[in-house]
Amino acid sequence: MKQTYSGGCHCGAVRFEADVDLSQGTLKCNCSICSKARAWLAFIGPADFRLLRGADMLSDYQFGPKNIHHLFCRTCGIKSFGRARTPDGEGVAVMVSCLENISPAQLAALPVMYVNGLHDDFQSPPEETRHL
Repeated sequence: MKQTYSGGCHCGAVRFEADVDLSQGTLKCNCSICSKARAWLAFIGPADFRLLRGADMLSDYQFGPKNIHHLFCRTCGIKSFGRARTPDGEGVAVMVSCLENISPAQLAALPVMYVNGLHDDFQSPPEETRHL
């Protein structure tokens, strides 16, 4: 069931609300940027995401096919969400670690799917996931 979470960057310049059903699973990827950032993502539709403030504080980083806008706060550098274009349409990737009003016990119980983005195999987990 969807729940509304507040979230944002470290310095508070970027704030958002997101309607997320975390029981549907979260994602960790081993691609070059996700592994360096230790990204833990929940994907939602654009209608389930509301940027409350800080659009003017966001910088955008793109690489490769440029299907994902890796947005981060210009002040503190935290990437709290990104926008993606997938074969299924537009989406928002919310950093689970930037969600508030969720306890450590709830975080520990979340289902996680691992994907092998390093080899563009998003249907299979990587051989090693302990570092993600």
